[in-house]
Amino acid sequence: MEHWDLIIIGAGPAGLAAGIYAGRSKLKTVIFEGKTPGGEAAISPLVENYPGFESISGIELAEKMTKHCERFGARIKQLERVLSLDLKGIKKKVRTDKDEYSATSIIAASGTHYRMLNIPGEKEFQGRGVSYCAICDGAFFKDKTVVVVGGGNSAASSANYLSNVAAHVRLVHRKGQLRAEEAYTDGLRRNNVDFVLETVVREIKGNGIVKSVILENKKTGELREEDVDGVFIQIGEIPNSTLFRKAGIEVDAGNYIIVDSKQSTNIPGVFAAGDVTTLEVKQIGTAAGQGIVAATKAFGYIKRPYYYGE
Repeated sequence: MEHWDLIIIGAGPAGLAAGIYAGRSKLKTVIFEGKTPGGEAAISPLVENYPGFESISGIELAEKMTKHCERFGARIKQLERVLSLDLKGIKKKVRTDKDEYSATSIIAASGTHYRMLNIPGEKEFQGRGVSYCAICDGAFFKDKTVVVVGGGNSAASSANYLSNVAAHVRLVHRKGQLRAEEAYTDGLRRNNVDFVLETVVREIKGNGIVKSVILENKKTGELREEDVDGVFIQIGEIPNSTLFRKAGIEVDAGNYIIVDSKQSTNIPGVFAAGDVTTLEVKQIGTAAGQGIVAATKAFGYIKRPYYYGE
């Protein structure tokens, strides 16, 4: 069983930032990522609020962070999924779909996954017109009509991106006002995105591929069917915390990992950072900041320098 100083689970902004600081501190560090590095940030069409970059695509920012992390010596094992954890004792054990490892300290940076609408037709038409990633699938809808579901920054950003590809974009939100920042909503107006507010999608219909959606007006209860070619769902995330919860890490009512100001969990030597935690403001910048704190505190836990304090 190969032993590491530090194992980081998840290679999103939090995990990569932690890897940069751990590598600079000369910790023997490995990062496990079940997919490819970058996390949800990598599929953001446009990032305009990360310090130092007025405008950059999510995938480009993820690539820069990944290279930065590897340059300082952290090893990234992508497409290797963690299956179970044993966090008891001094040596923490990690089992993946390829091998078993141990480490003195662990950082949970596993992020979140997309929340589903759970309506008829959603699962049936996934990959056939239903998508959760505008930048991944937008090109398939050139000169077509699409609906974006959601009211936050992700939904608005996706709608703005799709407006440059599709012929018509409608943003459907269940409330009368969007949650998105003004910078995003200004873009929606400039790009002629149609707002369909106080409305929910009740069903996605089609024949092999998406053909229409059933919309319900929440104020009147009126149902109507509208022809669309694609449905992009952007209604929030669910934390990837199940493995950690099963291993004894405490979570809140929403299953987000509970951390203190030092990113410590209830188990000594186990830290958490990024969107999987109870952090209220979930942004790339805040995730990276938490990753930095977690790596710094992990260094103290592992190396026990004279200034380290629990």
